[in-house]
Amino acid sequence: MHKKLRQGHVLLLSLFCLSSLAFSWSQDNLFNQAKNYEGSSDLVDLQYHMGPVLAAPVNLYIIWYGRWNQNHQATIRDFIYSLSYSSPYPSVADWWKTVRLYTDQTGSNVTGNIVLSGEFYDSRYSHGGYLSRLAMQSIIKSAVNAHPRPLPLNPHNGLYLVLTSGDVQVQDFCRAVCGFHYFTFPTIVGVTVPYAWVGYSGTQCPGMCAYPFAWPKYSGKPPPSTNGGNNIMRAPNGDPGVDGMISVLAHELAEVSSNPLINAWYAGDDPTSPSEIADLCLGVYGTGGGGGFVGKVYKDYWGDGYNVNGVKGRRFLLQWVWNPVKRRCFGPNAID
Repeated sequence: MHKKLRQGHVLLLSLFCLSSLAFSWSQDNLFNQAKNYEGSSDLVDLQYHMGPVLAAPVNLYIIWYGRWNQNHQATIRDFIYSLSYSSPYPSVADWWKTVRLYTDQTGSNVTGNIVLSGEFYDSRYSHGGYLSRLAMQSIIKSAVNAHPRPLPLNPHNGLYLVLTSGDVQVQDFCRAVCGFHYFTFPTIVGVTVPYAWVGYSGTQCPGMCAYPFAWPKYSGKPPPSTNGGNNIMRAPNGDPGVDGMISVLAHELAEVSSNPLINAWYAGDDPTSPSEIADLCLGVYGTGGGGGFVGKVYKDYWGDGYNVNGVKGRRFLLQWVWNPVKRRCFGPNAID
């Protein structure tokens, strides 16, 4: 794939449009199948394809596209800080240790040093209220060329996050994807840098992209029942949209770190449609998870569900990722 990507912008666009490097809540995957890779290694053929991982300390840059709630922004920032700072076990940093098990061909591991190095506020919707997937690269270009306070264009260890507010519509959002990652084209941005996009789903499709804090309307099954009633898990930071978004963001950060140029860690023979380390554990948050059941997670006094701790007393519910040593989905809240 890496060699083919050098053949021209047209091929890049073609592969970009075909690629499914995205977090997608498929009803078939979540509810109609009982597949659970947690504890099973025979079903997964995850391979290394000789490409780089994000081994150097990462400078993370956020582009807030649209009009954002400041409380939601604070929650997302605290999650980012939690990736590299210690918190009570099990923590976000402990969850990231599984991602750090992935190495490049020199034996260098994915970094544990992720620093929020800059933020850009695109509250004027510079590229409109409906965005194509490819438009994310133009948004990054606008942010690094803005006046008077541009984001740095960092081709060495930069990672860019485009986060869209609830009133922004994105191609395939809520229908097929909740987030995706890729890398920029030099013909658009000027250099190749990895990036990810995640949208706030609280007003558009919480049942699709904020599960399990909201329930899909067309799942074909009722919400989980306890004590004779239907119960939706409460969001640990008070908003299903932002708490669901953080789990999607964790999913994408794990995959862009272990497969930034789409030629490193993934399962499957087709690099345009790979299964990456978080795809393999879709919907699994605790021991026994799979088939629409999140697994065994913690609940606080108010019934808020979580499986890891963060900075400033925050709690988050993060999807598990594939552990290449244990050869199964794993998180620090595992009970076995």
